[in-house]
Amino acid sequence: MNYRHAFHAGNFADVLKHAVLARILVHLAAKPAPFRVLDTHAGIGLYDLDDARAGRTREWEDGIGRIVAAPFPDPIARLLAPWLTAVASAVGLTRPDHLSPERLTRYPGSPLVVRSGLRRDDRATVVELHPADAASLAELFAGDARVKVIELDGWLALKSFLPFKERRGLVVVDPPFEKPGEFDRIVAGLVQATRRFATATYLVWHPIKDRRELDRFHDALVATGIRRMMAVELATAAIRADGPLTANGLVIVNPPWTLADDLDLLLPALADRLATGPGAGASWRWLVPE
Repeated sequence: MNYRHAFHAGNFADVLKHAVLARILVHLAAKPAPFRVLDTHAGIGLYDLDDARAGRTREWEDGIGRIVAAPFPDPIARLLAPWLTAVASAVGLTRPDHLSPERLTRYPGSPLVVRSGLRRDDRATVVELHPADAASLAELFAGDARVKVIELDGWLALKSFLPFKERRGLVVVDPPFEKPGEFDRIVAGLVQATRRFATATYLVWHPIKDRRELDRFHDALVATGIRRMMAVELATAAIRADGPLTANGLVIVNPPWTLADDLDLLLPALADRLATGPGAGASWRWLVPE
């Protein structure tokens, strides 16, 4: 499948990915020492929801559109606030509770979600292979010394930029799945990356189109010997190999110790809000525990 970010901005998969990303950033910022984030497949960073790509699919309406259509009760609202603050900022609002579907004209990709979680001394390296997209990123972050934009293949970046000099941080791997073998590249990339920087947190996004393919992917990850791996899934309806994407997942290596409790609260609420048919649901489990 081809999963270019611009066609799917703000959809249910972005909801899961960015809500969890924001929770990890909150955990990193809870300690005073600086951290760094590497985003290996960054996209353009900010998406116009009315342009020819996102406007054609309008997937955001069943994603972020549903999230902001009605308030969540506490503590769900508090857990979503860091991510929704980034969404609000993208449309010129200062508070997430001012968001509504009618005000959603733009949506922030992972680089902007990351920047929203950086403090003064934290840093981010955002990588994008496509020249025009990399140029858009460079323009978006011009003047912000905390964010460095690099035009490069994300898989090469995963080999080249680890470990961080800060010795703590997060690596976001969100490939477009344009070519066959992406699951194999994820496994190989994580093996190489964790050998260089074993203590970093790794957040990997993937689509779910075939349960057997997912099982093979998880089995391959377990076989690497990497410890502390968590798998997260969110489906808005039953998985159909020949239909539109209805399920996606995350693999998280070295998740923050707070994340399991966050997911226990967040996942049922997100699954309920985003469901479009039978088979909707969300869960997490350890692939490899401590």
